[in-house]
Amino acid sequence: MLKNYFKIAWRNLLRNKVRTTIHILGLSLGIAICFLIFNIVWHAYSFDDFHPDGDRIYRIVTENDYGEMKYSYPAAPGPLGEVLDQELAGIEQVGKIYTLGETHASVPDENKNFGRKDYITFADPGFFKIFPRTWLAGNPETALKEPNQVVISEKSLQTYFPNQSIDQVIGRELRFVDADTIMATVVGVVEDYQENTDFIFQDFISFSTIAKNEKEDWYGLHSWTNINSSSQLFFKSSLGTTAASLKQGLKGIAGKYYADEEEGSTTFDVEALSELHFSYGLINEAGASKQLIKGLLIIGAIILILACLNFINLETAQAIGRAKEVGIRKTLGGNKLQLMFQFLAETYLLVLGATLLGLLFSDLILKTFQSYLPEGFSVPYLAAYNLVFLFFFGIVLTLISGVYPALILANYQPQRALKGEKMGSSKFSFGVFLRKNLTVLQFTVSMVFLILVMVIGSQLKYISSQPVGFDKDAVVYAYLPFMAGFEKASLYQDQVSQMSFVEGASLGGDAISSSGIWTSDVSVPVDTTEAEFFTQVKNVDSSFVQVNGVEILSGRNLTQNRTEVLVNESFMKEAGISSPQEILGSSITIGGGPKSVVGIMKDFNSRSLKEEIMPMVFLQNPDYYNVISIKLGKGINLESALQSLKESFLGVYPYEEVDFRFLDEEIAQFYEEDVRIQKVLSFSSILAIIISGMGLFGLSSFTISQRLKEISLRKILGASIPQLLALISKEYLILTGIAFLLASAPTYWLAKQFLQSYAYRIAMPYFQFFLGGGMLLTLCLLIVGVHSYLASTSNPAEVLKDE
Repeated sequence: MLKNYFKIAWRNLLRNKVRTTIHILGLSLGIAICFLIFNIVWHAYSFDDFHPDGDRIYRIVTENDYGEMKYSYPAAPGPLGEVLDQELAGIEQVGKIYTLGETHASVPDENKNFGRKDYITFADPGFFKIFPRTWLAGNPETALKEPNQVVISEKSLQTYFPNQSIDQVIGRELRFVDADTIMATVVGVVEDYQENTDFIFQDFISFSTIAKNEKEDWYGLHSWTNINSSSQLFFKSSLGTTAASLKQGLKGIAGKYYADEEEGSTTFDVEALSELHFSYGLINEAGASKQLIKGLLIIGAIILILACLNFINLETAQAIGRAKEVGIRKTLGGNKLQLMFQFLAETYLLVLGATLLGLLFSDLILKTFQSYLPEGFSVPYLAAYNLVFLFFFGIVLTLISGVYPALILANYQPQRALKGEKMGSSKFSFGVFLRKNLTVLQFTVSMVFLILVMVIGSQLKYISSQPVGFDKDAVVYAYLPFMAGFEKASLYQDQVSQMSFVEGASLGGDAISSSGIWTSDVSVPVDTTEAEFFTQVKNVDSSFVQVNGVEILSGRNLTQNRTEVLVNESFMKEAGISSPQEILGSSITIGGGPKSVVGIMKDFNSRSLKEEIMPMVFLQNPDYYNVISIKLGKGINLESALQSLKESFLGVYPYEEVDFRFLDEEIAQFYEEDVRIQKVLSFSSILAIIISGMGLFGLSSFTISQRLKEISLRKILGASIPQLLALISKEYLILTGIAFLLASAPTYWLAKQFLQSYAYRIAMPYFQFFLGGGMLLTLCLLIVGVHSYLASTSNPAEVLKDE
C-alpha cells in the first residue's frame, strides 16, 4: 500500500510539471536558507561547549557607570584576582590571564627570531585547572607555579622547534620581548583544541613572572582603579552556587574597595562561559553578534513561511481540479485518512526533491557569502546533526505545507464532486478568501524587504558623500612595533619624509579615524569656576595637521613642547566657551597634569558617522606613538611606493612585519556591518520576490484558466482585449494595493530604527516606499498580464466548442 501511494504520487507530479517545478523551486530556496542558518547558529553555539563543568565557569565583567556614560567590559582589576576566592563564597577555582599582543618571540640558543606574535598570554596554574588540556609533556600540577616558565601548544612547538622531539624541547629557553625581556623555560607542551574555541592561545607564560620583573605597575595590575581588558579573570563556582548569589557577593566586594570613588560607580558582574563567544573576545576582538543571529533566524523563517504559503496557496487553488479523483476514490471505499496520506505522500516527494536541490543552492549561497561568515566556517553536509536536521525538517515541512491542502481534498463530498460541482452553494468561499490573503501576505513581506534595502542604500550613499573634515585620500598608515621606542619611530619618519612620493609623515597613538578610542576627564577654567567633563584624547605630533589636512581655526600648531595641546570646536562648546580667545593660552588639567591650549582645531569625525563629534584634546606623548600616517603624492605608482615604504621599515625594524592600510578603506569598514545587512536583505528580498512571483505565476495561470469560458463569452459579446486585461488585472491590482498599505507601517518602523543609529542621517525617504510598491505592482501586472493576454487572445470557438 505504501509503495502504491508513492507510485501514484510520483505519477501526479510528473503529470503536472509546471506545478511541480514551482513547488520544488520555492521550497528548495526556503530549505537552502534554513539549512545554512541552522549551521551558522550551530557553529556559533558550539564554541567552548566541551569544557568540563562548563555551566559553572564564569568570567568577571567590570561595569562603570558615569551617569550618561556607561561602560561594560570583560576585564578585572589586578587585585581582584588576589582576593576573589577568599572574599566571594562559592568559589572552587580561580584562573588569571593577562593577554599580550604583538610580542616579539625568539629562540636565543639557535638565534631564531619569529617577529611579533599574537596568542601569547600570562597565565596562572588555576587557568589550566579550570580549562584542562591534554598534556603531551610536563607536569600540570607544577607547571606555571614558578616565574619564567612557559607552556607551549603543538602549533608553537612546530614553530619554535620544528623536527624536534618533545623530550628535546622540555627545558629549552624562549625569549619574549614585551614591556621587558622575559627568558622563559619550556616546562610543558599541550595539545591544541580540536573543537571550536575562543581560547586560541599558544604560549602560556607563568603569571608570577610579572611580579618577579616588578611590572605590576606597567601592566596596571597594582591598582583597583586600573581596569584593562587584557587582564581577565575566570573562576569555577562550587556545586549549587547560583549566578544571583555570585553577583550579590561581587556587589559587596565592589562596595568595599570602591567606597571612596569620587566620580561614578564601579561594580562587577559574571558572564557565563556560554556567553563568551558573543561577548568581547579574549584577544581584543568583538564576539559573534546575537542580534545578527536572531536577524538571520527571522529572515530564514520568513523565507520558509513564504515558500510554505506558496505551496498552500497553489495546492488549495488546484484542489478543485482533483475533485473527481477524490469522488472516485471515496466511491471505491477510500476514507479520509487514506486520502490525506496519499496527498501528504505527494507533498513529501516534493519536499524530498526540494531538499536535494536546496543543498545545491545552499552550497552556491555559501560560496557567494563566504566573506560574511566566520573564518573557517564550513558546512559538513554528512555530519550527524545535519542529517538529523534534514530528516526531521523534511517531515515538519511536509506537515506544515501539506496538511491543510490534504484536508481540503479529503473533505470533498463524492456525490457533488462526481456531478462536477466544484464549489459550494454559499457565496462566500473560504478557499478563495484564504488564497487572496496569502497572496497579500507574500507581497507585503516582499515590499518590506525591498523598501528597506532602498532606504539602507540611500543612507550608505549619503554617508559616503559626507565630508569628514579631513583628507582621507592617498593616506596610508601602519602600526609600529609595540614599545620599540621613539628614536626608531622618529628615524623611520625622517626616512619616509625624504622620499620623493611622500608629502608628509606623522606619528601618533592611532590613525586620525579609528574604531579605538581614548577618553579622559578634563578640567577647564571658565571664569571663576572649572568645567569638568569627559573628552576624547588623541596622541599626535606636530605633523598631524599637515598630513591629514585638518584646519586650525584659531591659534597655532603644536611645537615639540609636550605641555602644549590643541582642542576642537566641540571641546569649547562642552566647556561653555564661545570665543577662542577665552581658551587660547589657558591651562587645562588632563591626565593628571596641566596643559596649555595653543590652538583650536575645526571639528572632524574621528569615528563613525553613527556618532556625534566628541570634545577632543590633541596632545603629544612620543613614548606611546604606535602608528605612522603617510600622505602620498598624486599620480604615483602605488605598488612601487608601498614596496619602498616596506623596505625602509625593515631597515629600521629588521625583525618585524608591516602592513600598510589605506585610510579611506579603513573608514569604509565602519559601515561594513550595515553594508552586509543591506546585501543580506537584498538577497532576501530577491528570494522573497522570486518565491512570491512564482506563486503568483502558478496561481494566476490556474485561476485565469478557470475563467476561460467567461473570457470567451465576454469577447463574443464585444469586449475588447484592453477591457478584458483590465477586468482580470483589477483584482490583483487591489491585492497589491492592500499589500502596500500593510507593508508601510512595519517598513517605516524598521527604517526609522536603522536611520536613528546614525547621528548624521537622511530624512525618511517616503518616495522610496511608493517606488518599491510601484516596482512590485509592475511585476505583478506583468505576470498576470501575460496570462491575461494569452487568455483574451484565445479563440472562443475552441474554448466553447464542447458547450
